[in-house]
Amino acid sequence: MKKSIVGIFVLSLYSLFLTPSSAQSWWGASVGLGHEQPYTDLPAFDLNTQDANNQLVPLFLSSEGEYMWSDGAFVFSAKDGGIETSVPMERVKAGTTLREAYMAAQAKYFPANGQLPDTLFFTMPQYNTWIELMYNQNQEDILRYAHAIIDNGFPAGVLMIDDNWQRYYGNFDFKAERFPDPKGMMDELHALGFKVMVWICPFVSSDSPEFRDLESKGYLLRNANGGTAVLNWWNGYSACYDLTNPEAADYFVSVLRKAQERYGIDGFKFDAGDNNCYASAPLKAYDPSATNVDHTTSWAKIGLSFPFNEYRACWKMGGQPLVQRLGDKDYSWDAVRQLIPQMCVAGLLGYAYTCPDMVGGGQWAAFLYIGEDAFDQSLIVRSAQVHALMPMMQFSVAPWRILSPENLAVVRRMAKLHAAFGPYIMRYARQASQTGEPIVRLMEYQFPHQGFEACKDQFMLGDKYLVAPVVDTRLEREVRLPKGTWRDDQGKRYRGGKTYRIDVPLERLPYFEKIK
Repeated sequence: MKKSIVGIFVLSLYSLFLTPSSAQSWWGASVGLGHEQPYTDLPAFDLNTQDANNQLVPLFLSSEGEYMWSDGAFVFSAKDGGIETSVPMERVKAGTTLREAYMAAQAKYFPANGQLPDTLFFTMPQYNTWIELMYNQNQEDILRYAHAIIDNGFPAGVLMIDDNWQRYYGNFDFKAERFPDPKGMMDELHALGFKVMVWICPFVSSDSPEFRDLESKGYLLRNANGGTAVLNWWNGYSACYDLTNPEAADYFVSVLRKAQERYGIDGFKFDAGDNNCYASAPLKAYDPSATNVDHTTSWAKIGLSFPFNEYRACWKMGGQPLVQRLGDKDYSWDAVRQLIPQMCVAGLLGYAYTCPDMVGGGQWAAFLYIGEDAFDQSLIVRSAQVHALMPMMQFSVAPWRILSPENLAVVRRMAKLHAAFGPYIMRYARQASQTGEPIVRLMEYQFPHQGFEACKDQFMLGDKYLVAPVVDTRLEREVRLPKGTWRDDQGKRYRGGKTYRIDVPLERLPYFEKIK
């Protein structure tokens, strides 16, 4: 064993692994736990069977320039700012700052590959039909939604048709009773200026022609007895592609390409594939060593064939040209407050091309059961403001349906602000594709050792802009500016190294440009 500043420590189950928070702060492992970071206290979390509805990487990073890495999944917990793990991990002292730790880890384990998803993701808003239509995806209402986007003055961008457009899982034809002319629908959406993606998953409905064909080819996961496995996932019981089999993966890509050619589909929203989907039963795969997280990775690799892609769950796919989305959020202020820290952790784990879920939340049940007396329009507005200066911005619930004219005007302005920042965002997206540097950055990442370790309500967009949205019901907030000279969204100059209390009426998104 090499004994130097780069040491490898062998640990017993839950032995104390990382130093306490009084010495340094730690981030990593799970994007969905970003709001819990830097870690203080956290119950045991198993990376192989729990996903927190999001992306996972076997990496911890510290404010003092250290990183920890394990090739495989493990169980970890946090107590008093220290981390306890169940596996041996490599511990590397890469420098003295969080940025140095990250840059060293990503260069070694998930380097940027020089490619990007399609640039439209970064430069224009995205729209998803899920909240408005849920499982009633149909041609008439999709076209109505798309026309309403344009009619209400929002920029066209990527439009995603969500779950239940297809005849059944494993089949990629539109339901004839709901889509009388799917190719004509696609042509109309394209004429409006949209690129169109459709929702898909790796699962296959049992007792279907596709199931029988795939089973005969040996392209489905098997159970412990060697028969075709039926997995219990969040939308029922289904067979599942064995994408550790290269022939099965190539076949799946070919089926998707045929659907693209037939209908004019631009890309796919790759949903499901969470590691816990594969934990519902013992499995046998083409790759006998594959674990739950390896199946998640095999699913993610399918998206590399399509510049228009989106994922919500991944394992060790940092640096790849895959669009990520934060896990479905409730319609709640707690969920709004989670967006900034989770987005920052996504960047720290190599997922620079990430979208902060959907404006107002993507958890459909939350919208379904909100009474009129409990609906707070300001939450939608503030959520849109968080999204506006993120790498991506995605709508689902229709702002024109639920907001007053005044609040709709604010949200429309946020969509246009995102588009106006498109060239700036693209500059850092391209930088991320070359260097691995995050687009959205923790304050501690950009300004180390200035006391920003616990800051979760402001962030840096690239090197130049500090963004400080309001994430609660108040109409004011404190903003702590790092050293230097700053100019805010209203043209006022500030001297850095100080904390300011500013007024933030509902129509304002405070952001500060570093000018010196």
